[in-house]
Amino acid sequence: MNAAREVEVVVIGAGQAGLSAAYHLRRAGFEPDRDFVVLDHSPGPGGAWQFRWPSLTFGKVHGMHALPGMELTDADPARPSSEVVREYFDRYERAFGLRVRRPVDVRAVREGTAGRLLVETPDGTWAARALINATGTWDRPFWPRYPGQETFRGRQLHTAQYSGPEEFAGRRVVVVGGGASGTQHLLELAPYAAATTWVTRRPPVFREGPFDQDAGRAAVALVEERVRQGLPPRSVVSVTGLPLNDAIRRGLAEGVLDRRPMFDRVVPDGVEWRDGRKVVADVILWATGFRAALDHLAPLGLREPGGGIRLEGTRAVADPRVHLLGYGPSASTIGANRAGRAAVRDIRRLLAGEPVAA
Repeated sequence: MNAAREVEVVVIGAGQAGLSAAYHLRRAGFEPDRDFVVLDHSPGPGGAWQFRWPSLTFGKVHGMHALPGMELTDADPARPSSEVVREYFDRYERAFGLRVRRPVDVRAVREGTAGRLLVETPDGTWAARALINATGTWDRPFWPRYPGQETFRGRQLHTAQYSGPEEFAGRRVVVVGGGASGTQHLLELAPYAAATTWVTRRPPVFREGPFDQDAGRAAVALVEERVRQGLPPRSVVSVTGLPLNDAIRRGLAEGVLDRRPMFDRVVPDGVEWRDGRKVVADVILWATGFRAALDHLAPLGLREPGGGIRLEGTRAVADPRVHLLGYGPSASTIGANRAGRAAVRDIRRLLAGEPVAA
């Protein structure tokens, strides 16, 4: 058995949060491969963006912030966001010499010896004094369970499997979910599908006017409070509401975004409500979001009774060597940038034997 390779810090994930952390590690004097390593399970640069459906053009993307140290300029709004961001991340990794190792799947993180954490992969094990986990959510699509789901004779798919509206031409589609993905799917599908039906658990909240810094801070604070309590985080979008832009206004006016309450059961040819109402469907598209991909951290026992991992800033309260980026309040792209800087600041203090601020 090969000995574990020792580094100061392992970064897991090379999306926005992981690259931000790697950038700040370099600025702090840490050298790639010698002092830190970035492990990414994706086939190439781009984080979760590389898997987005082609019809999600860059012009439709809401709130994409540049990585620290390099602006994203001259992006064609008509190009798929997957291509734009993949190329941008690739340039970024090369410009700062981040040397991301991929594809590498992290199977588990365990307690090692001499205060180090063992990061186990099929390509070997790294022994680190600190860990930055930036694995995001794309690998854990959330599928709710409803009675009769297994009896449906049509097609069921999740946002993670959506590749564009053309394949739904002439189909009757039920879209489940009140977030940005759900509304984007509906607006795209409407010109192609025979019929669309929108169902959500809660009435959607549309936000009028600009989303200024004060509103952003208030939204992040609500998410952060859940994380401090050790509860599973909600997304920032879930507390900000949906921006009432021109496309949404058209969808509301044309009846495409005519929301119905959540159905009670799935039947072989559609969905039904308790009061006897029914919608016949060929497809159920679950735009029901994602959960944090953290199974590899299970051996460390970080989860609280409430089901989440309690954080102070980005630092796990149960283990100050572990930082979570892209989790809870740092799930937005601008939040990930700030979190990368904060995590590296704390890790420098930890490695120097200095007290870490509460």
